[in-house]
Amino acid sequence: MEQGKQGIMVASQSQNPLEQIQARFKELENGFKLWLSKQSLPVEAAVVTTTSAAQGAAIGAFMGTLTADAPSAFPTPPPNAALNPQAMASLKQAQALAGGPFIQARNFAVMTGVNAGISCVLKRLRGKEDVQSSMAAAFGSGVMFSLVSGMGAPNQATNAVTSGLFFALVQGGLFQIGQKFSQPPVEDIHYAKTRHMLNNLGLLSYEKNFKKGLLNDNTLPLLTDSALRDVRIPPGPRLLILDHIQRDLDPKEKRGSRH
Repeated sequence: MEQGKQGIMVASQSQNPLEQIQARFKELENGFKLWLSKQSLPVEAAVVTTTSAAQGAAIGAFMGTLTADAPSAFPTPPPNAALNPQAMASLKQAQALAGGPFIQARNFAVMTGVNAGISCVLKRLRGKEDVQSSMAAAFGSGVMFSLVSGMGAPNQATNAVTSGLFFALVQGGLFQIGQKFSQPPVEDIHYAKTRHMLNNLGLLSYEKNFKKGLLNDNTLPLLTDSALRDVRIPPGPRLLILDHIQRDLDPKEKRGSRH
């Protein structure tokens, strides 16, 4: 009994405090998501937009501190300065992208808040989160960012649409890339035994050689030295593969190895 108590005490003492904090935070996060999923759409959208905007504002404020001196490089021209509309629009864009902490906090808050809010609404209405919803949210985010930051004056409407389309295209591309890398690769069932054998022998790097020569599981008991040599597998790995086949495969499957 005493040993059991001591074991529990040692286990509790050995637990990393950082892991405890992470576990507690994860528990709170899951509880918040559960509560949020039970709310009405307006409440959920408002909460998601507000929390995301707050996170974006914090990030923007931090980024703004790194570029606090940048606006001085783009001074505001005198009221009577003769600048053409294109030059004025370029100056507005530079000032919007190189603002101080307050300006960057505002810009990031708008971008992240609007994006998260639209995504939340579309996900609840459509029941799924796909590239169309992601691009729609990014479009709204780009439009609002353009309007709030004052980019593109005096043609703000045109520039807002252009910014929205740019944001949507970038977000759509990132979404597709993320989907591609997040999906586990589909395992080829015709090479399951072959892959298992190569992995056990530490020769998994030669899997591509097998596939290039169409040496799949069906041909595994028929492998010969010449067949392995034809797919450019060196002598050492060839010997290991043939020895593995000779020793470990079912005797009924051994037909022509080592010939």
